[in-house]
Amino acid sequence: MEEILKKSFIAGLERLIAWADLLDSINVFPVADGDTGRNLSLSLIPLRSIGQPKEKIIHQLLLAARGNSGNIASQFFSSFCTAEHISDLAQRSAEGATKAWKAVSNPMAGTMLSVFDILAETLPHDLKPNRKTVERIIITMEKSVYETCERLPKLQQAQVVDAGALGIYIFFEGFFYTLAGFRDKCRPVTETFKDRLKISSSFQENNESGYCVDFVIKSSRYSSDEIKMVTSEQEEVIVISEGDFYKVHLHTRDKEQVRSQITGLGSLVNWEDDNLTFQVREFMESKDSRRFHIMTDAAGSLTIQDAKKYGFTLLNSYLTVGEQSLPETYFNSEELYRAMNKEVKVSTSQASIYERNQFYQSALERFEKVLYLCVGSVFTGNYRAALQWKNSHDKENRLIVLDTGAASGRLGTIALATARYLKKTNDMKKTVIFARKAISACEEYVFLDKLRYLAAGGRLSKTSAFFGDKLNMKPVISPLPEGAKKVGTVRNREDQLRFALAKLNSSIEDKSKALIMLEYSDNKKWVDVSVKKEVANLYPNAEIILQPLSLTSGAHMGPGTWGVAFLPYEKTK
Repeated sequence: MEEILKKSFIAGLERLIAWADLLDSINVFPVADGDTGRNLSLSLIPLRSIGQPKEKIIHQLLLAARGNSGNIASQFFSSFCTAEHISDLAQRSAEGATKAWKAVSNPMAGTMLSVFDILAETLPHDLKPNRKTVERIIITMEKSVYETCERLPKLQQAQVVDAGALGIYIFFEGFFYTLAGFRDKCRPVTETFKDRLKISSSFQENNESGYCVDFVIKSSRYSSDEIKMVTSEQEEVIVISEGDFYKVHLHTRDKEQVRSQITGLGSLVNWEDDNLTFQVREFMESKDSRRFHIMTDAAGSLTIQDAKKYGFTLLNSYLTVGEQSLPETYFNSEELYRAMNKEVKVSTSQASIYERNQFYQSALERFEKVLYLCVGSVFTGNYRAALQWKNSHDKENRLIVLDTGAASGRLGTIALATARYLKKTNDMKKTVIFARKAISACEEYVFLDKLRYLAAGGRLSKTSAFFGDKLNMKPVISPLPEGAKKVGTVRNREDQLRFALAKLNSSIEDKSKALIMLEYSDNKKWVDVSVKKEVANLYPNAEIILQPLSLTSGAHMGPGTWGVAFLPYEKTK
């Protein structure tokens, strides 16, 4: 594949990931469940490794596809990504559009399918990717996206464009501008579709129940029709085959019944399900029109669910486990620690500067003021990258960037408390003052079980790790502005708990209000039962929350790690 094509695919994907929150916020069709941005990002993440053999990318697209939007998009790109030269794009686009229409049980115009059709009609076979040509293509796609609001009654009622169609447009705007050599010239999405990106206050979703299920089976004994027959009593069933692999998407009221039905068909390669009742309720409750916004890094121990609930944005680093590479919040934590216990190679990396810049742009286009609580500059280059972008693009000083000097639970506690404060006050000036006080007052102590994972990441010599593990020495780490500092050594879980309680005791009075975050890796039950009980007994007035340790931290510290971060509220007054 031509190098410029590889760069264009990656730019399109990174732009899509950065705008996923916006897509989720307007996702009302076919169901108002707020997951199109995430599903599209997950489904197309194999394009990040576009240099691999095309058979491998196609197979990864099949496995990664999530939801209606993801299944449609992955089928289109399973053809489109096989283009070796720019001159192949027109033919691959036409093939992809045909496959996309077969990827769902009830395909409808006025969705991303129409955008794929328009692209296939518009792309010339002798494409010369100059700025004039690609802008003509982009404007044609823009018109197709805008028309989705009028073509489907549900979108008309909500007064928004189709989230999936917009996601594809965002991808291709990044793709074609990069192809033409103008990667940073994408137009502001909020200006292009300015009156079609906020859901009408009168919009209501009917109650939805059941589950949206995606799974892959490997079978040499059954055909697509036979597999479809087994699941025929479910809704919206679609089966896509690739050799011995069968990708199945369906909606069901009883996911366990489906699991039972497919037993014996072959080996289950992967399974994903979403609770539609929960997603629709969460989506309808999350609608707001706030002017101010919080951003933070996913290196804090916060989840996508936290971000949706409190309305902030998480910026991901990437986690690579074996051959799989995903934004860290897209990974299942159980999967990570299971792989680490099996000694699968695990590493972390930063998002590209382009992807990070797209996140900053996305936030400032959607909100009047944005406070970015950045992971400590000693840990990553995110703080420096944000300041560089701000200096070039934020002449009105609408992006406020604070170096928290924190990571993992300390960063998560600061960000969560600040997001809640902003939601309560809707005052950015006061919120910045609160955040600075929280940064100063918040503490964290992380307890490692084994040293060998730090050694594997180059953060400790292998000799030190060997003798430390041999002597059953368990270090206590605190992430500080100057770096992760070793603040103690203990021998077992009981010592760890005593150390944690002593640190809490020195900073929090038993009757004071505080936010205490308990973090777990693969030891959720122990932290939830043993640790939480002891802490709750001592601090009955504190709010105690249980959170998964950030996966970038978990990747470096390993299974068995846990931590405690805490913010005494009297120190923020």
